[in-house]
Amino acid sequence: MGATLQVTGLLRAWSKGDSDALRQLAPLVYDELRRMARYYMSGERPGNTLQPTALVNEAYLRLIDTTGVEWQDRAHFFAISAQMMRRILVDAARARATSKRGGQFRKISFEDDRIAGTEADGQLLALDEGLEALAKHDARKERVVELRHFAGLSVEETAEVLHVSPQTVLRDWKLSKSWLMRWMEHAGDEA
Repeated sequence: MGATLQVTGLLRAWSKGDSDALRQLAPLVYDELRRMARYYMSGERPGNTLQPTALVNEAYLRLIDTTGVEWQDRAHFFAISAQMMRRILVDAARARATSKRGGQFRKISFEDDRIAGTEADGQLLALDEGLEALAKHDARKERVVELRHFAGLSVEETAEVLHVSPQTVLRDWKLSKSWLMRWMEHAGDEA
């Protein structure tokens, strides 16, 4: 059985309460979770006390506490994992911002299909606020950004998770980046 099918089978078994499936799943997904965490952490500020391993461990602990999720497949699992990692980093950035004065937001830009410059807490918080605002206008477009940028999913994997065509994902990705750039410019002007 291929790794993707094995992961999907274990996720479905876990959804049905098979705790042994979770034990078997962990080594199969750990390397990918760690890759995602390193990707996230590459944009963090130097000297950040949170390391990729700690981010993976925290996300994994939150995942195993998740109840009532009917895992669709591998892509769905990594999409939820990315969402949890994003929340952990945003929560940490908010905690740091409230503990010091002047958590000013700065403009960020897009480059090479990745939102660049999210290394500063203020930038991460501004991006998070932008995504929340985008979700109010179009939740699917916000999910496309989250899956493509934060989870690192391909266009095809994103389409599979969202049950849309790859062309729809590409169109949403392009429109979302444009919308977020305009939103971030406006947010930067207000800061």
